[in-house]
Formats: sequence, structure tokens, C-alpha cells
Amino acid sequence: MFTGHSASYPLFAQQSYPTPRESTGRIVCANCHLNIQSIELKTPKMVVPDELFEIVVSIPYDLRIKQLTAGGAKALLNVGAVLILPEGFQLAPNDRILNDSNQKSKELLMIQPYSKSKTNILLTGPVSILKHYALVFPVLAPSPNQNKALHFLTYPIYVGANCGRGQIYPNGKKSNNNTLISTLSGQILFIDKLLENGKTRITIQKINETKVPKTIPFTLTLNIKANDFIQKDEEVTFNPSTGGFGQNETDIVLQSPTRIRKIILLFFITIFTQIFLVVKKKQFEKVQAVENTF
Repeated sequence: MFTGHSASYPLFAQQSYPTPRESTGRIVCANCHLNIQSIELKTPKMVVPDELFEIVVSIPYDLRIKQLTAGGAKALLNVGAVLILPEGFQLAPNDRILNDSNQKSKELLMIQPYSKSKTNILLTGPVSILKHYALVFPVLAPSPNQNKALHFLTYPIYVGANCGRGQIYPNGKKSNNNTLISTLSGQILFIDKLLENGKTRITIQKINETKVPKTIPFTLTLNIKANDFIQKDEEVTFNPSTGGFGQNETDIVLQSPTRIRKIILLFFITIFTQIFLVVKKKQFEKVQAVENTF
């Protein structure tokens, strides 16, 4: 239900990078998704060993906006995320999730480990933002009693999430989700709408009097008009990208239940001691008052 193969863009990172987080701290999804997107990360501040908890990645976005697909059509926006957990943390097993009463975890369609050796790194997507405005990762905390390499400490959690398609494929080739740039300088003479596939042809008068026709895909919208002068490397279409990529990080404490019980016990002892001292003080003041009357 929650694990398995997903033929999706997050697989590009799996195929091209042994780990999704570079030494600089940047998550590799930023190499293909060039636009910036804000994201929110919600995690518990503290967990205990073998505890099932949720990490929620929220992607604020206008649901009315659609994205440009590889075929050039407009479609609902897709989202995806990569979650980098501390060593030992992993995706919660299906039986633990199904026995849990929280229904939000059961709505997530597909989560998979980054690789067989990196089960603490989780991937999901692309999924429709219409149904998954927030991506919920059910996570199982490890037990240092079973793994001596783990300790009761504070650990970092990293996440990267993207909206829509990227601008560059892992092989370096640009996708159709990019602004079209002029390769020459000159004046726009004609803008003709072609019948073939809805493409547009613009004719540019170069400085040396040569007329050069350029064909614009139907998926892009021109931001120029006839008789305009353009320069080389100037944008001639609007940016078709409606998404982007963002990353965030936080800390989580793997806490010992014994420490929690000791702290609670200390609190009770402190409160009881304070109450006992107040009572004794009242008794002493009452005795003093009685003695003074005699």
C-alpha cells in the first residue's frame, strides 16, 4: 500500500545520485527544479523508541493554477518530496499503520525508500496536489536498546519538495517548461499563427537585412508583438513554469522513556516537598500565635 516502484520524476535522483543531499546541504532536486517554492515541515519535537509518528510536508499553492506537461497540454499540478531521516528511522510497516487510528497516513498513495541501503531516506510523488496538499510520512522511531549504534540524542531531519515539472532533465537537456530565448537581435516583422499543431512563426529582420523565421511551440505564449525590437538572449515568451522546489530542515529528539519517568518523578517530589514546607510553615505560625496569646 505504501511501498513499491513509482515511475516518476523522483526516480531521476535515485538513478543519478547515491544520496539526495550534497555536501553543501543542497538537495539534488534543485538541479532540475530551478524555481523557488516555499514549503512547511511539521514534526514532533520528541519521540520515544518504537513510536509511530507522522512527518507532514505542506506545499502552499494556488490550486487554480495548472502545469505544463511534457506533451504540451495543461494538467493539474503534481507534487513530490524526498525526506531524509536520521539513521535508524524508517517508513512505518504496513501492519503498524493499519492498526493506527490516524487516517491521514492511509491517504498517501506511494512512499518508497531511496535505496535498499538507505531506508531512512523516503520518496513520494508525483501525486496530485488536489488530493495531497500536504504529504504525510508515517515514520517508525528506532530503539537504541536494539541498535547500539544509536543514542538518545537530537537528530536533524531534512526535506525537499517540488511543485510541477522541472526545467532541466538529469542528462542536462532542457524540458519544454522553459522560457524561449531569442538567438539573434533584430525587429519582429511578422507573427503568423500556423495551423500545424497550433505553432506560431515569427519573422525577424536582422541588422544585416536577412529575414530569419523562427517557430514557437504552441505550448508557449509570446510576450512580444510585431514591429518590436529584440536583442539576442532576450526572452520572447512568458515563463511557463508554475511550480518550483524548496527545502527545509528541523531537529527531533529521540528520548529515553526512563529519563521521562525520572523527570516526572522529580517534578512530583519537588511539588510534594514544596507543599509539605508550606503546610509545616502554616503549622509553625499557628503554634507561635497560640503561644503568644499566653
